[in-house]
Amino acid sequence: MRLIVIHCSATPNARTLFYGVGTKDLRTPVDEIDAWHSDRGFKRSPLAMARFNPSLRAIGYHYVIARNGGLFTGRHPDEVGAHAQGHNSHSIGVCLIGTDQFTSAQWATLADCLPRWCEAHRVVRRFATHDRLEGVCGHRDLPLVAKACPGFRVAEWLHGGMEPLNNHIASEAP
Repeated sequence: MRLIVIHCSATPNARTLFYGVGTKDLRTPVDEIDAWHSDRGFKRSPLAMARFNPSLRAIGYHYVIARNGGLFTGRHPDEVGAHAQGHNSHSIGVCLIGTDQFTSAQWATLADCLPRWCEAHRVVRRFATHDRLEGVCGHRDLPLVAKACPGFRVAEWLHGGMEPLNNHIASEAP
């Protein structure tokens, strides 16, 4: 791996993406994103599905961080993602639920997990620039991407010691 790419779900900031009641009817953020990605034509191979998270047929991300700070897995880290066209074969995709306001719990989970993901996948913990696409970046930082995803500057977050960015802190999830 060379990159860890941080994304946002581009959903209203207060929306949790948890639906239903109880274990039988509950849909998690990962289930919801899996349905979106299926609608967009993304697919996982039957072999990959049999090996890891068999109920997820299309999700493109490897990790999803819910509004309550919960960490969900999508694709196995060894499985090629579907989150950053042209970079999927050498990157890990992480999605924060929301657009540009993230809860303290989400910031804490991201800051806690990123060093471990960097170590596990041998990704240098520095900002990946256009000139040096190795390290950590936002989807918006990749060449030829015309999105503001995630809704904050990953370079600013990394250089600030991975502390929550003032203008991007949401009220806590219910």
